[in-house]
Amino acid sequence: MSVSINDLALPGVQKLRPYESGKPVDELERELGITGIIKLASNENPLGPSARVVESLRAQMADLARYPDGNGFQLKQALAAIHQIDASQVTLGNGSNDILELIARAFVSTDNEVLFSEHAFAVYPIVTQAVGATAVVVPAKDWGHDLKAMAGAVTERTKVIFVANPNNPTGSCIGADELRSFIQSVPTNVLVVIDEAYFEYAQDLFEGYQSASGWLQDFPNLIVTRTFSKAYGLAGLRMGYGVSSAKISDFLNRVRQPFNVNSFAMAGALAALEDKEHLDTSLHMNRRGLAQYQTAFRAMGLNWIQTAGNFISVDLKRDGREVFNQLLHEGVIARPVDNYGLPSFLRITISTGDENTRCIEALKKILAKESNR
Repeated sequence: MSVSINDLALPGVQKLRPYESGKPVDELERELGITGIIKLASNENPLGPSARVVESLRAQMADLARYPDGNGFQLKQALAAIHQIDASQVTLGNGSNDILELIARAFVSTDNEVLFSEHAFAVYPIVTQAVGATAVVVPAKDWGHDLKAMAGAVTERTKVIFVANPNNPTGSCIGADELRSFIQSVPTNVLVVIDEAYFEYAQDLFEGYQSASGWLQDFPNLIVTRTFSKAYGLAGLRMGYGVSSAKISDFLNRVRQPFNVNSFAMAGALAALEDKEHLDTSLHMNRRGLAQYQTAFRAMGLNWIQTAGNFISVDLKRDGREVFNQLLHEGVIARPVDNYGLPSFLRITISTGDENTRCIEALKKILAKESNR
């Protein structure tokens, strides 16, 4: 008897499309037969990790044969001190994506609905569909979350609401008063997840921004997620975390895989937290790079979405994926966002001055060529 493997998979998984990650630079260079490609697709910190982090990773090599601390005691203590909470309220993850998946696995069933905005982070529909729940996508407002409409979309079946602040890939941001008012309007039996992957940049760029982590005592249904992949330059280590009530954290840890975070990730995160100078330098570079792109886009007659992250989404007024493919041949990897419902846009990571210039010049060349056809 022949068996269809497709029929063996869960219904939600059958319909899933894998997350689309950018190609590694060396693979693309082999494909295209060129060298010196710059990657501006994944919102990584162009400065990389600080020297203090690198030193801590070297020291960690001596214990490579040992399993990591499954409870992450030291890192949890450090994060708890920063957020002024108890360590029992911290959940560590293999990137903040891991926390998002743990939330879905621990709290969401096939009878539930999960709410998020149009143009929101691609992982929200993935984790929703994987557990067989119903995704409710609320139309965006000004490229960002329409919180009033999201509150109105809550039903008896709603179990989790995902809010990215700032949002990826649009960069839109929500002020503290508006966000707090929204959380207050949500029934307490609905979990509200505030994804703050770009918190450090938003705090630097957006007046009126405030982390929701300071409101945990007021909202027992609140979860805030963070990552070390962006501003701290540790994307390769996959280190993220969530803060919540101790009760929520307890349930997340029940479905968390043993040793889900490796020793290097925890050591690197601890060292990164101690290096304020490197973080300040990274934020300063991001501010300058953002201004560089805005000036260039203005001169090119292009519109962009105001961003509070380390990336900028620009409207090219034509097929964004086509421009993306042409940029590859110019040695620049950007990010097409047609899968986010933004077919004429490209998302570009803000990098060093030189790499920003290369991207801008390549865009000018491509757009000038098309306009002369």
